[in-house]
Amino acid sequence: PRGSRVLFQQPLLRLGRPGLGRVRAKGKLADLPGNATAARSAPETRPRPSARAFETVRFLCTFRRVQTTRGAWFFCTKPAAPGAAGTPPRPRPAMRRTREEVDATLQIAKLNAAELLPTVHCLGFGPGASAAAGDFCLLELEPALCEQLEAGHSLVIRGDKDEQAVLCSRDKTYDLKIADTSNMLLFIPGCKTPDQLQMEETHCNIIHTEIFGFSNNYWEVRRCRPKLKKLKKLLMENTYEGPDSQKEKDSSHPKYTTEDLLDRIQASEEEIMAQLQVLNACEIRGYWRILEFDYEMKLLNHVTQLVDSESWPFSKVPLSICLQELGPLEPEEMIEHCLKCYGKKYIEDGEVYFELSADKICRATAQMLLQNAVKFNLTEFQEVWQQSVPEGMVTRLDQLKGLALVDRHSRPEIIFLLKVDDLPEDNQERFNSLFSLREKWTEGDIAPYIQDLCGEKQTIGALLTKYSRSSVQNGVKVYNSRRPIS
Repeated sequence: PRGSRVLFQQPLLRLGRPGLGRVRAKGKLADLPGNATAARSAPETRPRPSARAFETVRFLCTFRRVQTTRGAWFFCTKPAAPGAAGTPPRPRPAMRRTREEVDATLQIAKLNAAELLPTVHCLGFGPGASAAAGDFCLLELEPALCEQLEAGHSLVIRGDKDEQAVLCSRDKTYDLKIADTSNMLLFIPGCKTPDQLQMEETHCNIIHTEIFGFSNNYWEVRRCRPKLKKLKKLLMENTYEGPDSQKEKDSSHPKYTTEDLLDRIQASEEEIMAQLQVLNACEIRGYWRILEFDYEMKLLNHVTQLVDSESWPFSKVPLSICLQELGPLEPEEMIEHCLKCYGKKYIEDGEVYFELSADKICRATAQMLLQNAVKFNLTEFQEVWQQSVPEGMVTRLDQLKGLALVDRHSRPEIIFLLKVDDLPEDNQERFNSLFSLREKWTEGDIAPYIQDLCGEKQTIGALLTKYSRSSVQNGVKVYNSRRPIS
């Protein structure tokens, strides 16, 4: 089996957490009996649904897990009203098959009754089966996601109206696609699997069962990269320039809490929090902010000057003295945040210290030099760069991977700012952007700009094979676009 499934009323927006878990959906939820099974066949995948189907959380319903011959499924049901019996609808009177009729059918089908279980399910459509055909859909889940649901954790479908919907667990993001089946999937209350029938004695070997509903497709999930480009875009709308900035006095600028970001970003909570650290974002009065680069460099300059004046080694910068000396100049939380961004915290003899990273400081200094220049003579840049970093630190070009690009073919050689964060998030668009900038790339030059596109068990070589064409130029293997770039 491909995994497990969740059955819910369409459209669905959020899975929350009651006893086992919850499903939040928009629209009226039809009652579903306390047990259900379904059959499946080979899927034919079609394009995933637009996120326009997922708008507002309104209703809450619980789900139960049921066993089938094909694996585990989940379906959701509307909570019973106070005092409601919560029992499945009674089947309407229907023509009942006899054992003789069943045996005759097996004989016509040329099936050996001795090879089958003695219990027979006689199926019939209930009165509301056709009306409920479009009210439910199935969501197939991998075992790890099923375990999270059973443990009471949440699955969330995220996406704005102009985005493709994704499903997020605590730490992973999945694409949602609809798969069609050539056979009808039936929802059958009280249907027992062969394993269940073998474990219990059945007084009557003919069971008349009512079909509650049916479906011809289901949703399947596939692991994908989190869509985090939007996170930086939102936070850059209102960067933090210091406590005395005029922007801090103006409440009209947008600010985002953790809950705001979870509602807007198509990624799991763990992936979002990890990316906030990569962006050097900090939480100020409950809102996530990115420091304006000039203000961040101002803080870093205060720290490095203090280290130089006190003759501290960069591997042992005491937090308490930094806060004491620099506190009158900048907020203490900003000083500590700067140390966290450019160093590693550790404790020795009860005292908190930071080991400053030479690579991070050199990289930030290079960005400061390059951001105001379109192109920089490489030789001159290396001289100015080395003079600009604190004494004792050594600059190297490999510190600038994913930040700046060197053009070895120009005369003189030049370097210019090219940040991987500014490139498109989509694979094809990323390669189009890179090949429009430079016709041919070596693997060493292009690797820093496509490394983040690699999925699970995917290599840079596999990406280059898919999106580029290789050739040898002057004994060096280079890559160019597979399609014309306008």
